[in-house]
Amino acid sequence: MLDAAFEELGDGGYAALTVERIAQRSGVHAATIYRRWRTTERIVCELMVDLSAEVPLPDTGALADDLRALARSIAAFYAEPRFRGLLEAVVSAAAREPAAADVLREFFDERLRLAGRMVHRAVERGELAGGADADEIMAALGAPFYYRLLIARRPIDLRLADRAAQAAWTAARAGVFTRGPQDAEPGIAELRSAEPRNAEPRNAEPGNAEGGR
Repeated sequence: MLDAAFEELGDGGYAALTVERIAQRSGVHAATIYRRWRTTERIVCELMVDLSAEVPLPDTGALADDLRALARSIAAFYAEPRFRGLLEAVVSAAAREPAAADVLREFFDERLRLAGRMVHRAVERGELAGGADADEIMAALGAPFYYRLLIARRPIDLRLADRAAQAAWTAARAGVFTRGPQDAEPGIAELRSAEPRNAEPRNAEPGNAEGGR
């Protein structure tokens, strides 16, 4: 059934995806699909989870090589137009369906956890400091891909993959992603306190301030 959904995405895109079309292609009754998934949003999220398992997590013995190998695998994954369409479908689904958003969040949390093993091995080998934040390093690796795909809407290539891997590695080695007591999550008050205080009020006019006449 998921294969049928993937084929439908390739033929008509997410906008044309319906349970009825999936049922017709798969031979599974639409009522059965509705009982299990309820919406196409949940279907595409499960499809993303299923297909992304094909992206291997390398273990080369060196984090720089692991990051480059993983980045190249991600690039190869999104080189296929249907996989790019699937990503767009999942992001759209998560924006409209809370259950789909939960599936997407759990998926990325699990991928970060698995990929984080590369960072933990690097710490054990002495390549990185003990406070290296695996989630932040993996996010730095992945961010250029999602910017290119979803914002710039340009194709993925190996040059992007290698640069993303090099940037993540260089920053990790420099300690950019090393956490300490000072790195606690800032609250709203802290963020507001960091705003510039020397700007004039929005409706201030020359000569209106006290003593300005």
